[in-house]
Amino acid sequence: MNPLVQFAVALDFAAAKHTDHRRKGVRGEPYVNHLIEVARLVAEATDGQDPEAVVAAVLHDTLEDTDATREELEEHFGAEIASIVAEVTDDKRLTKDERKQRQVDSAPDASHRAKLVKLADKISNLRSMQTSPPAHWRLERKVEYFEWAARVVEGLRGINAGLEAQFDAAHRDGLDQLRGKKS
Repeated sequence: MNPLVQFAVALDFAAAKHTDHRRKGVRGEPYVNHLIEVARLVAEATDGQDPEAVVAAVLHDTLEDTDATREELEEHFGAEIASIVAEVTDDKRLTKDERKQRQVDSAPDASHRAKLVKLADKISNLRSMQTSPPAHWRLERKVEYFEWAARVVEGLRGINAGLEAQFDAAHRDGLDQLRGKKS
């Protein structure tokens, strides 16, 4: 399939699967905005030269957060893209703490493309925490999220200097913003 057509099909697929999903932040943005940002970050980081990574970025939360299956992704987008998405998917059978630790532990061993998607996802999440944080999260939980994201990203370093610089800026700016606020 032509890469541009595949991207459009993936965007349509992800939008349909996430139709009723909103971000957790106070603004309640449509979830698809997050998927688009992650895909844009990966597209820019690869200078548009890795369409499979960009498509995987669009689809990165479909296995974790929707009724999509890996077999469905393979059927529509191929085994490579389905594999990348599976690689960045949390196992919801585990506790939240186990899932978070698994992300830290598995980051160094992830494939090149999975690292790109995971790094772009963390950038998007930190930016969202600055512009539209979850209303019910206390200051301590927000700071813990930033610290955990940094631990995950330590295992992703060396993959793309531009993405790493964007993560570092989002991390620094977010913590500075949080330190200036009271819980």
